[in-house]
Amino acid sequence: MSENDGKNGAPWRNFYGRFKGKHLRDSQKAYLNEDLAKLSPGPVTWDENPDRTPLDLKALFDDKPLWLEVGFGGGEHMVHQAQQNADVGIIGCEPYINGVAMLLGKIREANVPNVAIHPGDVRDMFDVLPEASVARAFLLYPDPWPKKRHHRRRFVTPEHLDPLARVLKPGAIFRVATDIQDYVRQTLEQMMPRNDFEWLAEGPDDWRKPWPDWIPTRYEQKALREGRIPHYLTFRRK
Repeated sequence: MSENDGKNGAPWRNFYGRFKGKHLRDSQKAYLNEDLAKLSPGPVTWDENPDRTPLDLKALFDDKPLWLEVGFGGGEHMVHQAQQNADVGIIGCEPYINGVAMLLGKIREANVPNVAIHPGDVRDMFDVLPEASVARAFLLYPDPWPKKRHHRRRFVTPEHLDPLARVLKPGAIFRVATDIQDYVRQTLEQMMPRNDFEWLAEGPDDWRKPWPDWIPTRYEQKALREGRIPHYLTFRRK
C-alpha cells in the first residue's frame, strides 16, 4: 500500500486506539453538539484541508505562545494549565470522543477562553502547524501498549517525534509523564541519540518529582493507588 492511499491524498496512517466508549451521557452529547465546533483550531483533517494549509495561529490565539497537549485524556491537566496561564493558547488533541466530552464539560465549568480542541489524531495536527510554532508540548500518561510487538505503536517513535521536533520552537519544552518503566526506557532510548532534543535531568529528583505546576490526573491517581511509580521527563528542543 502506498503512503497516499487515504482519501483526498491523505497518507495512510494506522490508528490503534479507541474512538468512542460505551456510553455518553446526555449532557456530554450536548457539549459535543453545542461547544466542540466553536473550539476548533481551524481546518485540520484531510477532508477539511486537503492542501494542508497551515493553521492561522494569530487568528486563533492572537500573539500568545502556543502549547500543545497530545492525548489529554479527561482534560484535567489542560484546563488547569489554561487557568494558570491565561497568557498562552493551548491546543489539545484527543481522538477518544468520551475524553473530548469530559474536557468540554470542564471547559464550561472553568470558563477558560484560551483553549482549542482537535478531536482526532495529532499527526494531522502536525501537518498543519507552522514550523517552530509550539513553545511547550505535553505527553502525559500515553497509551503504554505493553506488549513488545506493539511498542512501535507508542508515541515515542520517529513517526511522531520527527514532526513534533519540526513544530517545536528552539528552546521549547517537551514534557513526558508515565508510570510504565518500559515506556521510560523506550522514551530515553529514542530521545537521547537525537541531535534536536536534550534531556534536562541533572539528578534523580528531576524525574521522580512532578513539575511545580503539575496537577495529578485521574490516571496518575489510579497508578499511585495500584503501586506504580510516576516518572516525569523533561526535554528541550535544541
